[in-house]
Amino acid sequence: MNITKENENRISFGTGGWRGIIGDDFIKANIRRVSHGICLLAKEENKTDKPIVIGYDRRFLSEPSVDWITEVMTGMGFSVILMERSTPTPLVMFLVQNMGLHYGIEVTASHNPAAYNGMKLIVEEGRDAPVETTARLEELIAATDPAKIPTLPRKVAEAQGLVAILHAPFNGFIDHILSKMNQNAVKDRALRILFDPMHGSGTYPLMVILQTLRCTVDLINDNKDAYFGGGIPAPTESRLLDLRNRVVEGKYDLGIAFDGDGDRLGVVDENGRYINANEILCLLYDYLRRCKGWTGPVVRNLATTHMLDRIAESFGEKCYEVPIGFKYISSGIDRYDAILGGESSGGLTVRGHIHGKDSIYAASLFIEMVCTTGKTPAELMSNLEERFGHFVMVEANLAFEAARKPEIVHALMVEKQLPTFDGAEIARVGYEDGCKVYFADGSFVICRFSGTEPLLRIFAEADNADRARTYIKEFRELLNLN
Repeated sequence: MNITKENENRISFGTGGWRGIIGDDFIKANIRRVSHGICLLAKEENKTDKPIVIGYDRRFLSEPSVDWITEVMTGMGFSVILMERSTPTPLVMFLVQNMGLHYGIEVTASHNPAAYNGMKLIVEEGRDAPVETTARLEELIAATDPAKIPTLPRKVAEAQGLVAILHAPFNGFIDHILSKMNQNAVKDRALRILFDPMHGSGTYPLMVILQTLRCTVDLINDNKDAYFGGGIPAPTESRLLDLRNRVVEGKYDLGIAFDGDGDRLGVVDENGRYINANEILCLLYDYLRRCKGWTGPVVRNLATTHMLDRIAESFGEKCYEVPIGFKYISSGIDRYDAILGGESSGGLTVRGHIHGKDSIYAASLFIEMVCTTGKTPAELMSNLEERFGHFVMVEANLAFEAARKPEIVHALMVEKQLPTFDGAEIARVGYEDGCKVYFADGSFVICRFSGTEPLLRIFAEADNADRARTYIKEFRELLNLN
């Protein structure tokens, strides 16, 4: 989330860390302020005995930012661990967990447009920093005098032994994923895969995994491009049109796509059909439960498909709903000993892996599913719909004038205004994270403010797209958002 216009000195952390517009909010001075705040937080929490690992994606200013962060942290007396190359966010989470560190940082704005960059704070066990931690961090940053932030030139810090370079950071991460896979099943199928990392940092680990498993993999959009080819680095249906066409033309078995920092997944089947995040979650939960024999519930956020609820119920399990923000997914997996947790935006993780979303493991597991079952994604999805019904989700991302936000919040959360929904029966309304209307037939619509961009997001799910669009249309009209 970027610095507000009302208070240009205020740095705020959303669901995906601090994000700002490059040259406006994401500047050297603010990067130093955030780095200094993290050091103060570590001292306050008495967690100064271990180094802080720092990774970065391929966005503009990501690599130089590592030097600026390092100068502050070593100037504050901390040691740091750096990478020789760009790294996906899941790797930094794995390193924090595997090395028993207190903190990690990834310089990234994930799937945001190219104009953005940011910093993501990762805490013990490789988890997203909780709200309480980032709230305190915001206070420490706000109270800092930028002129009094100590720094140490990187060469001096290296000479003093405060900087360590991790030369092979991917090895343990890749081995961990391979150890959990049915490797022979994948080798026997010898799939042909077209991989689109969307100019991001997730290329290397998936390529190593798939080549180890004897898949034939071709790459597109693997070069470093600060503009991400002119679009957002998010593996959405519209963004993957080129991948879909190339998969069909090249007669590939699958197309795989990642977002900019390698924590969101998109899949295309052999016919060029986009397999959305909700379908991926449902397919993988059913596969882990039915084919691999895992036992346990599933966790989803408020804006994710209710098909998961029906699948869980069929196994005598429960689907737990949590607020939006992957920190709630990962804590839910621990709390309920769930097999899998995920969200409709493309992120998921599996029990026994890292405590954050990971497109690399998710893609590997999806490929294993296709190889083990001998069925195409379309066939597997058709089977789910025969068993549990048809679910269609529609999403609208609505920009609005900043001055209107209090008015919209008041209408939704204070006055609790609702459309008529053409007389559809409402089972209940929740206000845990935005406004979510649950209909008696299992469909829903939710309105909430984005935690990473200045947008109002409306998600609606029903048994057909027209009905879902109607739910969104009525909310737009109620709030006067066109």
